Amino acid sequence: MTTQGHAPKIRRGLALVLLVGVWETLSQVGYWDPFYAPPPSAVGSVMFGLVADGELWPHLGATALAAFGGLVGGLLLGITLGFVAALFPLLAELLEPVMILLNAIPRVILAPLFVIWLGIGLASKLALATILVAVLIFFAVYKGIQEVDQRLVERIRTLGGGRRVLIQHVYVPSVTAWVMGNFKVAVGFAFTGAVVGEFVASSRGLGYLLQFAQSTYNAALTIALILVIMGFVLVLFSVAERVERHLLRWRHL
Repeated sequence: MTTQGHAPKIRRGLALVLLVGVWETLSQVGYWDPFYAPPPSAVGSVMFGLVADGELWPHLGATALAAFGGLVGGLLLGITLGFVAALFPLLAELLEPVMILLNAIPRVILAPLFVIWLGIGLASKLALATILVAVLIFFAVYKGIQEVDQRLVERIRTLGGGRRVLIQHVYVPSVTAWVMGNFKVAVGFAFTGAVVGEFVASSRGLGYLLQFAQSTYNAALTIALILVIMGFVLVLFSVAERVERHLLRWRHL
């Protein structure tokens, strides 16, 4: 990478260091109440304690498991329902309104209902994460197939290609681009579903720790957990970008 390419990263790093320095200074001189806005040093100490004591890893693992399971389940469900709705108009009349209604409401409000139905264990977190991802992917697949050039479809049919050929050589490549265009958003939704589900009711997970920090008015722990979540999501986004580039490499041929 060139020096010019490194410049934006250097500027962002310097801006972050400056922000943390101002935050620490204002906290130390008493401009901000450390009870409500603890300085970075206090937040760092809490975060180090979570890592050093090993307390963070079981909770992070529980959240990652729920998020990954919800992501996979949501992708499978959304892709399946999207194809079914696009290829069978009669079923689309049933599926599309349901998905529109689910998309219209804040789906995280379903978390208490899933807890009532499925308990405070992993199942309720998987259900919420799956629904969040499935609705997003359904519309990506459904619209992706609808946006296929109908002239191309008619030509393939004229040459004797059936639905199987259309799916394999036309619909799947089109849908892949649409799905991967929403993949990073789906990753974020899956993680959101897992954390929100844990926040509502759970015995472990990052959401459980956040709920504990809130109930004890521990601002330092709350900020530390938010930073952990942000860091983990950034790692997931990086992985999602690599997967996207790999699956859509044909665009650059």
